[in-house]
Amino acid sequence: MNIANKLTILRIVLIPFFILCFYMAPLNQPVTLVGFETTYANALGLLIFSFAAATDWLDGYLARKLNLISDFGKFMDPLADKMLTTAAFLIFINQGLLASWIVFIILTREFIVSGLRMTAAAKGTVIAAAWSGKFKTVLQFILVIALLIHPVLTFFNLILIYAMTVATVVSGTEYVVKNMTVFK
Repeated sequence: MNIANKLTILRIVLIPFFILCFYMAPLNQPVTLVGFETTYANALGLLIFSFAAATDWLDGYLARKLNLISDFGKFMDPLADKMLTTAAFLIFINQGLLASWIVFIILTREFIVSGLRMTAAAKGTVIAAAWSGKFKTVLQFILVIALLIHPVLTFFNLILIYAMTVATVVSGTEYVVKNMTVFK
């Protein structure tokens, strides 16, 4: 297993620790983070999430730079991203920061794209991440970081939520349109 794939696995391993932050009562105490009132849970969650998000960038960089691109990485890297962001989005639903219908749209897109990828894989084809999907993931990461730093539905956070939702729909639509031949 190469270093890029190990970083992807590390991202997955960090997810339970990220989730655990929000279920430990002592971490629910208030703290000021970069000028915003938040909790220790959010601050620790921010550190773990940011580190995990950085491994996403680093594993992709190393895979391209060192020619370590593998089918395992093409499959597991986007899956690790989905797992990490889904964990954060479910926590935000619980905190009242994200509407469940938005998370439903996100998960529906992920199921459709994963279904396309599995169908393509069964036919010997690998569907790599498109730029629209990468952009959607970056917006998701930015949104999660913003809500962890300042867990309030400010105008900025609302703009991020809706921009990310639109990017999710656009990205999902692009994957379906570009890869409909998989079903023939």
